[in-house]
Amino acid sequence: MKYILSIDQGTTSTRALLYNKEGKLVFKSQQEVACLYPYDGWVEQDALDIFLSVVNVINDCLTKMNITYDEIDSMGITNQRETTVVFDKETGMPLYNAIVWQSRQTVEICESRKPYESMVHEKTGLIINPYFSASKIRFILDRIENGYERAKKGEILFGTIDTWLMYKLSNKKIFKTDYTNASRTMLFNINTLEYDKELLKLFNIPLKMLPKVQPSRSLFGTASFLSKKLKIYGVAGDQQAALFGQNCFESGDSKNTYGTGCFMLMNIGSKPILSSKGLITTIIATADGSVNYALEGSVFIGGASIQWLRDSLRMINSAAESEKYADRVKDSGGVYVVPAFVGLGAPYWDDACRGAVFGLNRGTTKEHFIQAVLNSIALQTKDVIKTIEEETKIKLTTLKVDGGATANDYLMQYQANILNSKIVLPECLETTSLGVAYLAGLGSGYFKDLEDIKKIHKISKEFYPNMDEECRKEIDKKRKKAIEATRVFK
Repeated sequence: MKYILSIDQGTTSTRALLYNKEGKLVFKSQQEVACLYPYDGWVEQDALDIFLSVVNVINDCLTKMNITYDEIDSMGITNQRETTVVFDKETGMPLYNAIVWQSRQTVEICESRKPYESMVHEKTGLIINPYFSASKIRFILDRIENGYERAKKGEILFGTIDTWLMYKLSNKKIFKTDYTNASRTMLFNINTLEYDKELLKLFNIPLKMLPKVQPSRSLFGTASFLSKKLKIYGVAGDQQAALFGQNCFESGDSKNTYGTGCFMLMNIGSKPILSSKGLITTIIATADGSVNYALEGSVFIGGASIQWLRDSLRMINSAAESEKYADRVKDSGGVYVVPAFVGLGAPYWDDACRGAVFGLNRGTTKEHFIQAVLNSIALQTKDVIKTIEEETKIKLTTLKVDGGATANDYLMQYQANILNSKIVLPECLETTSLGVAYLAGLGSGYFKDLEDIKKIHKISKEFYPNMDEECRKEIDKKRKKAIEATRVFK
């Protein structure tokens, strides 16, 4: 039996996963990746550590499964998006730390380009924000001696994490990315499907340093660092990969991923819709290589707030304990948490505000506080979904969910309650890696077509709303006040 090898390089960890013909996860190896916080709002990583973590988890997978590369059909890569690596073409070495998608260190670069926001939005579907790659590239080039001139000569290259990993895994032979990752750079025109000269000029970035772009399901090349036979057939940014892994193939299909952040995407088909309410338009992965789009809302701090409870506040010993404490009280006792540790994402896009807590009283307990933190994840998701509904005129009745925090039944039930929608949890929670496994398998012929994939996709749990409408309205009202107060205090 042959397997699909899927690499899921995320913000806090790297995973190698093996899938079989039934779409079942056979084995998984995981290694944590450290984040660096040199200044307030800055988030960086060591790009070499990221690459080495990929090699480590692959070796661990093969060793513990007692298999060789001959038993791997093909490989897919999914990655944290927007995170930026600038590296030397000749040596293949990074020239600065990778700047992570969460980082706000390029606020000034973005602010100076704000007069061009309308143009950028029309071409890219994005807003001018430190979240995306363009300002990060500019920031790094400014800190490398003769950075621009070297990049113009093609001596310095840029890549999101997918590009960086393929460059290293192919012994510097593959310098490519896919449409989904390119659409997050703020340099790629999602209408013409090309890097845009006007955008490159705006950020003063040479075209020569940018990778070739191709469909998510296509042959990218051979991972010859590992094996001369190992072909990479699928590449997609993590959220687009999860959308594909959730079988959101039709217009209107929606999913939310509860990872470090929360990422809500709705498939809107072959014509892009530009948001006027703070959402972004992005290219998604398809089975046949055609270009489809999604509306997306990004929440910067989702599951990371549970890590905050564990690591910084030391209120819990494990993420799983948060559910136990939350279930001990009937509600949050009037406590509302706004975890804007690095600003607020969609639909607010407020980089300057920071986290806040409201409604504390003498009777507030640890249980109330932990429940309020879990509630904040669901409430941020509702902000995004409400905006998507307004933009598309589609009422969401079912939301497919994935990501680590979906293991928390309290959070999933509260999400169903506050949305007044059904929540559907797949049997395989690793939908990000499953998505690129599907893409790679379709590319190699391991899977015949989409019907093959639909047949093997299984549902694990469903959550139905049971909250009174008046209670829902009261929570919405107080939540709105908490957001307004947080944004005022800067």
